[in-house]
Amino acid sequence: MNARLGSFNKYHLLIISILLVSAFVHLWNVAGFPDIFFDEGVYMRRAMHVLNGLGPQEGSFYDHPFFGQTFLAGILGVIGYPNSLHSSGDVNSIAALYTVPRIIMGLLAVVDTFLVYKIAGKRYGQKVALISAVLFAVMPISWIFRRILLDSILLPFLLLSIWAALQSKNSKHSTWLILLSGTCLGLAIFTKIPVFTAIPLVGGIVFFSNTKRFKLLALWLVPVILIPLLWPIQSIETGHFNYWVHDVFYFQTHRGGGADLHLITKSFADMDPALFWLAAAGIGFAAIRRDYLILGWFVPFVAFLYLIGYNQYFYWIPVIPVMCIAAGVLIVKLFEKVPRVKISRDGMIIFVLGICAFGMIGLVLLVTTDMTSAEYSAISFVVNQPIDNNTSILASPTYTWIFSNVFHKTNVPLDYSQILAEPINTTKVVLVADPHYISDFNRGKQIPDMYNSTKLVTTFDDDISEYFTDHYPYQSLHSTIEGLHIEIRERN
Repeated sequence: MNARLGSFNKYHLLIISILLVSAFVHLWNVAGFPDIFFDEGVYMRRAMHVLNGLGPQEGSFYDHPFFGQTFLAGILGVIGYPNSLHSSGDVNSIAALYTVPRIIMGLLAVVDTFLVYKIAGKRYGQKVALISAVLFAVMPISWIFRRILLDSILLPFLLLSIWAALQSKNSKHSTWLILLSGTCLGLAIFTKIPVFTAIPLVGGIVFFSNTKRFKLLALWLVPVILIPLLWPIQSIETGHFNYWVHDVFYFQTHRGGGADLHLITKSFADMDPALFWLAAAGIGFAAIRRDYLILGWFVPFVAFLYLIGYNQYFYWIPVIPVMCIAAGVLIVKLFEKVPRVKISRDGMIIFVLGICAFGMIGLVLLVTTDMTSAEYSAISFVVNQPIDNNTSILASPTYTWIFSNVFHKTNVPLDYSQILAEPINTTKVVLVADPHYISDFNRGKQIPDMYNSTKLVTTFDDDISEYFTDHYPYQSLHSTIEGLHIEIRERN
């Protein structure tokens, strides 16, 4: 009895330690690293749209469902954001506007770490659970969970859905667990459509883990189907169903211009070679063992990424947990083949600690880097300019939601690309030309024409040249370039 109690306490102490490390990894210097990405501004703008009582859907642009911004707005509203920050326009107060939502993302990542532990523990045992959780917490690729992205928001719902389905087996609360599983997966799909690829996996777990198979599977499917249907229903209610049909097919299957699966795979391997190759070997091992959990989670999602024409490196987020679990299973099974118990145990501990130390060192080097000072300084500069009602502010969503929703500037298009369809109706223009703006010169002549019609006022730069190399772990910085050089330009 005492031995069992001691083992129980040991495992609890270890997972608490892992969660504390995860909290440090995901919450330290969130204001400074990584840079503020274009899409983060989009999702913050949409969350502010909800906070202002303007409805869950922003206009008639249906690229993604609206649960992500609704969820984020709900949390921000509870804490009185942004009014509770009393933003003054100085650089520190601007930084705080992004710090708060990034802290929310960091806390979600800590929850993800715990759920990875619970899923792996339920399916494979405590050793695999601890190794999977620690890999998820400390490997360098985990920095991408710091960004304000739909993928980061949906992940805890996906993980909770898988855990609840596994937990329903032989449980007296199986009905409630299956309802929880279906609701969470429905919410995950309602956040971002591609996670529908998890339906066969979680549905299979529900079906084969319970005696009343068809009844419980039908019960599980109800929220999985009905919750995402709120999206097209909302479009019908607002008379935008034709836009919904066009945008869903375009953005989910026909969108071009992004990287293909090969390029984002290379990005993953460059950012985190240790986890990538361990996970690749683990998934190969799972194929040999016909492990339905690992294969059913990983293969359909990656097949979907292969079929679509637009990918970005952070699209890996929904399968990073199963990659950690696959690596954990491989490590445990390999060391179990060692005939002597003490050598097997000690060897596995040394190997895991070595991998984690390697990963943690690289991750700490990344997250202590300042990548955002130019962006915050540029926002502060524009906010403090005497801008009248005859002046338009053109910038990416990284900046525009702060100008319009926090400091109530007028004549701020949601995105500078709106000039492709709508001419500026003011005489004066303030232009925030960051690398994202420059990269869009080929989208239409209005964008370079606007740049050339303005005069340079000042520039803001983040000097990370000493880090911007192809050497580990700084390959990740090639995905963080939007704050490197920012020009403030004016047309009077």
